[in-house]
Amino acid sequence: MASVELKNLKKAYGETEVIRGIDMQIEYGEFCVFVGPSGCGKSTLLRMISGLEPITSGDIEIEGSVVNTIPAADRGLAMVFQSYALYPHMTVRQNLSFGLENINTPKAEIAEKIQSVAAMLQIDMLLDRRPKDLSGGQRQRVAIGRAVVREPKVFLFDEPLSNLDAELRVDMRGEISALHKRLGNTMIYVTHDQVEAMTMADKIAVLRLGVLEQFGRPLDLYNSPANLFVAGFIGSPKMNFLTGEIDTSDRTLLTLDTGEKIHLPSNGFRHQVGQKVTLGVRPNELRPDPIGVMDMQVAAVEQLGSDSYLYGALKDGTKLTVHNPGQTKVEAGETVSLGAEPSTFHLFDTASTLSLREA
Repeated sequence: MASVELKNLKKAYGETEVIRGIDMQIEYGEFCVFVGPSGCGKSTLLRMISGLEPITSGDIEIEGSVVNTIPAADRGLAMVFQSYALYPHMTVRQNLSFGLENINTPKAEIAEKIQSVAAMLQIDMLLDRRPKDLSGGQRQRVAIGRAVVREPKVFLFDEPLSNLDAELRVDMRGEISALHKRLGNTMIYVTHDQVEAMTMADKIAVLRLGVLEQFGRPLDLYNSPANLFVAGFIGSPKMNFLTGEIDTSDRTLLTLDTGEKIHLPSNGFRHQVGQKVTLGVRPNELRPDPIGVMDMQVAAVEQLGSDSYLYGALKDGTKLTVHNPGQTKVEAGETVSLGAEPSTFHLFDTASTLSLREA
């Protein structure tokens, strides 16, 4: 296992800069997830770490040594791709042994490693099959096994579950997390799915347009997002946002653009009177309240049995999502009054989009 440190890392294609000076420290044995929307640079960043993509400037350090000019094969890393990348003409056993044979590993050692890894990943009964005879989940296990047998310093995963159906994704998510606990290796995992990030990671790096927006533990990002982008990206369903202005005479009173007045906590935020702000409230914190100050016109209702969701908008068109534990009798077309505990509020400066939460 090894630590990975990125120092002012940049990548440009001609005049187009796609990675814009990223600094990050991934500690020994951590499971770090790169997450963000399509085109944010997360896969490019992973390929730069692996050595498959040359860097423009900055440094990549693995175990304290700069590896900028070291070829991918000599960095001691193993990568699992989105497409599995298995050799179709080879058996599972041959796919697992191919990399070890290329570095002249003794045959007895290869056989021992393959048997051990195959048992751990529950593919020992599949060793004589070819990829075409395997399910998607089994192919993914083989791809992971091919990485494990190399005993790398760091595992790199590039959206490895995106080709699987929803149920199998959940199963494989658990298997990869369990694998990390068993092996203890440093792992870097790329996904666009923030649920995968929240459930698997020790640390999450949220990327947008080649910029590292926030890096930290999953619940830290959820509870204290650094800006509007992170607040809207982390959490499902996404956070509700309402714009307004702090009362010019009372900094604990927020007047929404719709005219409703919301009382803010007396401390916890560093806002000023007259400041334009954006109030963030998660769907599970909003609740129907007969004396609530916000009136939402319900456009749609989702009944999921154990939970229900209300979708609608305020009178100015601001869209809201409300998570209601259990079932609800509210129907589309109704107007419901909503309230929330001020202690659950998030507050952002509208101009800069940065959080106003006190450190």
